[in-house]
Amino acid sequence: MRVFRPRKSCTVQDFRRNLHARPPLNPKIATTRMCNLYSMTKGQQAIRELAAAMRDTTGNLPLLPGIFPDYAAPIVRTGADGVRELAMARWGMPSPVFALQGKKVDKGVTNVRNTASPHWRRWLGAQSRCLVPFTSFSEPGRNAAGASEPVWFAEDESRPLLFFAGIWTHWTSTRKLAEGEISCDLFAFLTTDANAEVGAIHPKAMPVILTERDQWETWLTAPWPEACKLQRPLPDGTLNIVARGEKLDGPRP
Repeated sequence: MRVFRPRKSCTVQDFRRNLHARPPLNPKIATTRMCNLYSMTKGQQAIRELAAAMRDTTGNLPLLPGIFPDYAAPIVRTGADGVRELAMARWGMPSPVFALQGKKVDKGVTNVRNTASPHWRRWLGAQSRCLVPFTSFSEPGRNAAGASEPVWFAEDESRPLLFFAGIWTHWTSTRKLAEGEISCDLFAFLTTDANAEVGAIHPKAMPVILTERDQWETWLTAPWPEACKLQRPLPDGTLNIVARGEKLDGPRP
């Protein structure tokens, strides 16, 4: 009988090391890119119930009020045995070869727009798609003085749990020189044109957000010609600005 062994993935301890062992990204970096900061401040039981995840390998998952690139964060995916699971992965998919020329590390790609690229096509099948739970996300804006500041978006002030349309893979690379070569689960999420609310702050793009159960099921199970139709902006009026200026949003752990 074949015994299922869960894939090796990042753990909640990885997140805690990120949270306490290194400072947040330089504000100038964190607020000049597109969506490179989000929060997830609902409990793991809420994620499991909403996504119908039957297995949880995340351990004791804390609230995550500020998730930066390369942090470990939860994703919902289909395991190798077909069981839907909640697992941890590091934010940032493998970079294209051309982007790594002359570099010693691969910091990863957090946002994926061009799904026609051969680099990304290999991870568009249902087995490589995932849901990325979040409660709010940040785009770079400007305050009254003209300085950069994070602007946080959510469905409403209560910050209900939603999902980004993500992809994931298990990969071996050097993320940081001090860390050396590692094998780890990685993820990113898709982006699309900005809707009215996000476009008023950041007109270039917004994350692909899935708000309905049928969309979650389609993203995790449907063939790509059907699933790709979900790469579109939310209708105007769906999102609200819920905070400005802070690098963290929502309850703190």
